[in-house]
Amino acid sequence: MGGPRGSVLLQGLCVLLILLEAGSQKTSGCARWCPPKSTCVNATTCRCSPGFISLSREIFSSPLESCDDINECGPPPLVSCGRLADCQNTEGSYHCICSPGYALASGATTFMNESENTCRDVDECSSGKHTCHYSTVCVNTVGSYKCRCRRGWKPKPRFQDKQLNTTCEVPAEMSFPAWTPPPGIKSQKLSHFFERVQELRRDFKPALPQETIQKVIESMDEMLKASGDLEAMDPSERHHMATHFLLGLETVLRTLAKAMPRASFTYRSPLDTELSLMIQEHGDGNVTMGQTHAQMLLNWAVATEPSNSGPTVMGILSIRNMQNLLSNASLELEPEKKEQLKKIHQSPVRGAQLQLLSAVNVVFLSNTNTEKLDSPVTFAFSHLENPQPKKLGTRQELICAFWKGDKNNGHWATMGCQTLGTRNNSTTCQCNHLSSFAILMAHYDIEDQKLSLITKVGLVLSLFCLLLCILTFLLVRPIQGSRTTVHLHLCICLFVGSTIFLVGIENEGDQVGLRCRLVAGLLHYFFLGAFCWMSLEGLELYFLVVRVFRGQGLSKWQLCLIGYGVPLVIVAISAAVKSKGYGYILYCWLNREDGFLWSFLGPVIFIVLCNAVVFVTTVWKLTQKFSEINPDMKKLKKARVLTITAVAQLFVLGSTWVFGLFLFDPESWVLSYTFCILNSLQGLFLFLLHCLLNKKVREEYRRWAGRITGNKYSEFATATSSTSHHQTQAHRPSESGM
Repeated sequence: MGGPRGSVLLQGLCVLLILLEAGSQKTSGCARWCPPKSTCVNATTCRCSPGFISLSREIFSSPLESCDDINECGPPPLVSCGRLADCQNTEGSYHCICSPGYALASGATTFMNESENTCRDVDECSSGKHTCHYSTVCVNTVGSYKCRCRRGWKPKPRFQDKQLNTTCEVPAEMSFPAWTPPPGIKSQKLSHFFERVQELRRDFKPALPQETIQKVIESMDEMLKASGDLEAMDPSERHHMATHFLLGLETVLRTLAKAMPRASFTYRSPLDTELSLMIQEHGDGNVTMGQTHAQMLLNWAVATEPSNSGPTVMGILSIRNMQNLLSNASLELEPEKKEQLKKIHQSPVRGAQLQLLSAVNVVFLSNTNTEKLDSPVTFAFSHLENPQPKKLGTRQELICAFWKGDKNNGHWATMGCQTLGTRNNSTTCQCNHLSSFAILMAHYDIEDQKLSLITKVGLVLSLFCLLLCILTFLLVRPIQGSRTTVHLHLCICLFVGSTIFLVGIENEGDQVGLRCRLVAGLLHYFFLGAFCWMSLEGLELYFLVVRVFRGQGLSKWQLCLIGYGVPLVIVAISAAVKSKGYGYILYCWLNREDGFLWSFLGPVIFIVLCNAVVFVTTVWKLTQKFSEINPDMKKLKKARVLTITAVAQLFVLGSTWVFGLFLFDPESWVLSYTFCILNSLQGLFLFLLHCLLNKKVREEYRRWAGRITGNKYSEFATATSSTSHHQTQAHRPSESGM
């Protein structure tokens, strides 16, 4: 197609296309030129999205305009966020946030208007959101916080106090507190320990208090591990030293803890001594702290110093090796507790033997006025490895006790503390004061009034009979001889020993004094003397029967040398080895610790066994002599009677004390009463054996009775017997008849 006709067709096609395009726009009704952040309204106008605006405001028709973000936060602000809040614009929107140092009560981070505003101050110090250096203490302020130096510390050079970047250091003048040994106590172990303390005090570096604390604990462990001469000290001196030691240790640890840069510190030594410290500037409500051996629950107000200046220190030091230092300490019970025990056992409590079941726990706070706390402190103390029996006896009890010191001594006490219960090898206590605490197994010594009455009546009767025996052996001439000498001194030893026992066996006071040690030493000597004289009787029988044709036996001075010399040697050696073994808290007798009681039981068992061998040999020899062709019947019968008497005496004296060896359970009233009766009536048994069962003694008694009553028949019978006796004596002067 060419020419004019073709041109017309081309123009018509263009018009058709334009009409088709116009028809399409009319059909959709939206302009294609709307800019970003907008939407079309119709074919000729556009609307900006929420949060955006154009020069023509919200709706515009010019393709040259654009939609820009609306700044709702201003200026001028289009919205109100309220107090303590700031508006932050975002693309197409906005939100409100709390000002720095504040936060919404709901915990949310943003809100949209003033009605949703719950902004309040944030305590960055308690929440841990601060950036203070460890050498400073965080102090909260309204909307912010400050970092100030710890009490006694000072800012480092180029730093200022109470700034967010404050850094501090310990001043060189902060010192190790003075700690000196108690006056009047001499101990190499103690002197060595305090020499080490003085070295630590001299070399103390305020910037390293934790190292000094560790060295103090290690030095203490070294002293207590091998206590050496501390054990040999008198208990009163040792307990006085323990009081001084615990108070000084508490002061040193409290002072050094205030120089600690960290909020908590725990140290456990190789010997299992454990220290736990908690240092805080502020606190509220109940606080719990603890370690392996002990846990403590107390109110924060109890720990804070009254002046409320500086950080608050709480500490527990658990020492496992205090047993030797605190051994033989007495127990002071509350009057109410004594009455309770008296009602339970129907007898008063005279004292208690104590066994340490836990570590000794030294508890200390910044507050030094802890004798009477406003609110009680609860403790849970762990027991040592399997120390207590599975089932407690009727006279045993687990108690929570504290170490109570006085001017010249120290002892355990229970005032102000109550035991709440024991579970899973741990005992819970509650106390209204602070000190050094421990869990004790108390073995109460209950005074059995019936048993005490039986003992006293039996001893009085025994003393009367022993006195009759002594007078008989001195005044009755027909029985004079070596065996009578043995019996005389045997009764003298028992008489003196029983008298001392009756008068002075009970210890007066809570400590073992010189009087008690002297009483224990005399009892040891005279009771051993009684057994030595009993062994000499066995020796006399040996000479009489076994060596009857080889001499007359020992002379009187030889008998006295053995009877009184051997016990003296044993007592002297025992006193030289361990003089502290004489006397303990309850009674003036040999201390059962470290086997010292065997200084009496050992010789007694040896003598009894030797006598038993002698008597068996004697009986065997008598049997042989009775079987001879021409036995001397008179002499053999006499020897038989003497042997029977000696065996009976051995049974009465020896078996009584040997019976006491099996008295392992003091709560068995059958064993206790049997041993008490046998022991207190020894004098009566001897009077029956050697006086009333002796024919010559009975005749002498009749003669004495005749003189008193004027009975001539008695005098004649006695005289006749005396004449017969003198004839016998002329034949054998050294023999005593039955």
